[in-house]
Amino acid sequence: MKRLLATSILAFSALSAQAAESQVNIYSFRQPFLIKPILEQFTKETGIKTKVVFAKKGLIQRLKREGELSPADLVLTSNFSKLLELKDSGLTQPYQLTSGLSNNIAPQFRDSANHWLALTKRVRNVYSSKDRAGKLGALKYEDLAKVEYKGRICTRSGKHPYNLGLIASMIAHDGEAQTEQWLRGVKANLARKPQGNDRAQVKAIKEGLCDVSLGNSYYYGKMIKDSKQKAWADAVYLNFPNQKGRGSHINVSGAVMAKHAPHKVAAQKLLDFLASDKAQGLYAKLNMEYPVNPKVKPSKLVQSWGEFKADNIALEKIAENRQKALKLVDKVGFDL
Repeated sequence: MKRLLATSILAFSALSAQAAESQVNIYSFRQPFLIKPILEQFTKETGIKTKVVFAKKGLIQRLKREGELSPADLVLTSNFSKLLELKDSGLTQPYQLTSGLSNNIAPQFRDSANHWLALTKRVRNVYSSKDRAGKLGALKYEDLAKVEYKGRICTRSGKHPYNLGLIASMIAHDGEAQTEQWLRGVKANLARKPQGNDRAQVKAIKEGLCDVSLGNSYYYGKMIKDSKQKAWADAVYLNFPNQKGRGSHINVSGAVMAKHAPHKVAAQKLLDFLASDKAQGLYAKLNMEYPVNPKVKPSKLVQSWGEFKADNIALEKIAENRQKALKLVDKVGFDL
């Protein structure tokens, strides 16, 4: 009888463990329209359910408050800075570098200690007025500091993660002193105080407030598909800077394994799926981003923007210079 009872307890424990692993809890900075179709496909293929908490802000603070009791297994971020902040805050643990992850995501886009990985790529482009600036095929980021652009540039805050990443990459390539000189030159060329988001800068070009702006490429696709913003997109060219040199700066979205993940096995399966050809294809289609998996092509709309050379600097090199970039933005009073 005792043997039967023990066997029943073991069987029940196994079933409970199996049930516990049949779910992944996700904290997501990414929007529902992008993530839900991918997660639904994951559940369809694996039977593993997902629960998602969506928020633009506060998720890192929430993880800190929850501590060991946090239900989060994975955190999905919309930019590289959040990946670094999660790791630096001690809120991550290493994932298993499976053959799927190592085959589908190049080392350039992974943390060397496996605490974060990129899932999609974004290009930091330069938008130019079709009427007043034309196509800027030979443009370099460095050119934006030249006197010919005085009073012609719009941009969002220098402290935004997208711009900080670009500045950090320039420090990595050109050094801190040269980047400071460049940043002062760009500030001197601004048409107005840094403000708004990337799309607001393109709107400003349409309205004649400036002639060029910095902005991520997928916003171009979003404006094209938005009837209220299509006129903004139609007023500009999308340029890929530094094509004759190091290539255009790349930012990324990505994921981490939460430090106290209660469903680590299932979460690892989801990470492998997010890097797969199928999920990467969905990312490309839904948000017009560039897949990090080299076997997957961008959407047809994104392909229509043309091929380009990407800066192949390791994200860890950019990370090393992120704090220096932030100090430079303050030092030159870029946002003032």
